[in-house]
Amino acid sequence: MSRTQSITHPKLHTPNDLGEVAAEAIAEVVNPLVADAVALYFKTKNFHWHMSGKHYRDYHLLLDEQADQIFAMIDILAERVRKLGAVTVHSIGEMARMSRIADNDAVYVDPSDMLRELMEDNKTFAANQRLAHEVCDKHNDIATASLLENFVDETERRVWFLFENVA
Repeated sequence: MSRTQSITHPKLHTPNDLGEVAAEAIAEVVNPLVADAVALYFKTKNFHWHMSGKHYRDYHLLLDEQADQIFAMIDILAERVRKLGAVTVHSIGEMARMSRIADNDAVYVDPSDMLRELMEDNKTFAANQRLAHEVCDKHNDIATASLLENFVDETERRVWFLFENVA
């Protein structure tokens, strides 16, 4: 039995026309995106807080704007899982196990390395959003697919801005 089926409580099951199989499959690809978004948000804020150097203000503001955008995704993705009648992540530990975004706990990271690392993380995030979109398409979940299309566009914009500041 999968994680979604084994943990879903009858009082949390939201009815929808997609069915339980679709809800479970979609939750299994969207919940890691929730975890990735949380990890990417904190990493972006970490680099925002520890930025230094001659481009400090520009980079500091860029990362703050990007963190706000990522933060806005978290609730939307998690609530979408709940709308499907599935459960979403419950804790930091669960998110840490699901996330595909590596932490960076270094005391000092060069600003260009920060931007490059965030660029790569955002590229990975976009690729994982596309994979989730494929599952949504398979189950005719146009609502989640539509959200992901917008989030991929936002993520690609972050990659672009990071790239232009690293290049």
